[in-house]
Amino acid sequence: MNDDEQYLRWLSIGHYVASGMVALFACIPIIHLTIGIALMLNPPEGDPNAWIPGLIFALVGGALMLAGWSLAAAIFMAGRSPAARKRYTFCIVVAAIACAFAPLGTALGVLSLIVLLRPSVKALFEQQKHGALPPAPPPPGSWRDDSSYVRSDV
Repeated sequence: MNDDEQYLRWLSIGHYVASGMVALFACIPIIHLTIGIALMLNPPEGDPNAWIPGLIFALVGGALMLAGWSLAAAIFMAGRSPAARKRYTFCIVVAAIACAFAPLGTALGVLSLIVLLRPSVKALFEQQKHGALPPAPPPPGSWRDDSSYVRSDV
């Protein structure tokens, strides 16, 4: 295994960890969603439009949760892609977006960009795209079936 393949493997692991953390932190707005639903179901007495702040709380909380979970899914997919040598442009875009989320996202995004912008790594993706390379082995512990993969180093 050469250095580029090892770096891509480490990037995949980093993306998995980052996606789990983003998904976990994306659950924080559930507080806003719960407060909003409670305010809509039990509005204060005397004002016929008292449910509107609850609606705003619920919509903002729900939108933040959906955005966070979508970002977590994108980061997870970007973690699967280097292992399979697929979706090069998608990996670059997600790495650039991840740079906005300090400190883990910034570190992961910068390191991803450094590795992915190497000509040798881009060549790995291109070779896989054109079928010049056999499929990359699945990472250890993945849920893919390992029986169809034939190791060449055994």
